[in-house]
Amino acid sequence: MRIRRWSAGVLAASLLVPALTACGSADTAGGTPAAGPSAGGPPATPADGSPAAPAGDPEARAALLASTRELSKGDFSFTIAGGGLDGAGRVHLPTRSAEMSLTGGDASDDLSMELHLVFVDTDTWVKVQLGGAMATAAPADVTSGKYQHLDRSRIKGLDRLAFDFTDVDPAGSEALTRAVTDVRKTGAGMYAGTLDATRVGDSKVLDAATVRALAGKASALPFTAKLDAQGRLTEFGVEIPAAGDAKARNLLITYADYGATTPVQQPPAGQVVEASDDVYKLLG
Repeated sequence: MRIRRWSAGVLAASLLVPALTACGSADTAGGTPAAGPSAGGPPATPADGSPAAPAGDPEARAALLASTRELSKGDFSFTIAGGGLDGAGRVHLPTRSAEMSLTGGDASDDLSMELHLVFVDTDTWVKVQLGGAMATAAPADVTSGKYQHLDRSRIKGLDRLAFDFTDVDPAGSEALTRAVTDVRKTGAGMYAGTLDATRVGDSKVLDAATVRALAGKASALPFTAKLDAQGRLTEFGVEIPAAGDAKARNLLITYADYGATTPVQQPPAGQVVEASDDVYKLLG
């Protein structure tokens, strides 16, 4: 009987991460590997937290930093793979709407999970599907197949149940590119090097616990990146080495449909119920 991080209680934690805490799992998910080793180690980290003097090609670094600017417009689709929960979604800032689907676990686990989250302005809806032997531990109305409309004022400390339309990138790739300490161009629109995860902070895809567990390894994580013909980021991959109980894994973030997404609609009324007391108890 395999019991990983999946339990009824983990449902609440999962709902905290519309940005996907992709490195929090102790197992490797099926994300596409990030390619290529690093070209040298990072320079020393200044004590004042200012950007480290980068190694490698300055033009490559400038291109990489500029590649995330288009994300601030909030009109794109994305995928994130390589951790306990994999996901995909889209953001449409002009209408303050977004959605994402998250999946975790598989047929070999005691609990698998699929979540669909919808955000329209200040409203949040979530639909939960659970599978596996432990799925019966969750309240029946949580897994009713309906979208649960959440009153976030009743969920203390779970502010991430609201999509942050002032910081619209679910993966925080701008912070990742600013943490790059060594970069070189490897082909047309292709880059590789290392980043210092200690400079990213408690990020959306590299949480503080993971960085602590990596210890000295965190300061030189190999990465690869791809840009489109307009210089916009389309792929960012990071190799996460084994640390503690966690196996090595590959984090992969992709972006597409710049300027071409459509507004996200709230779920049809017939598919929505107001979240019950059981749901709020589960969410703490």
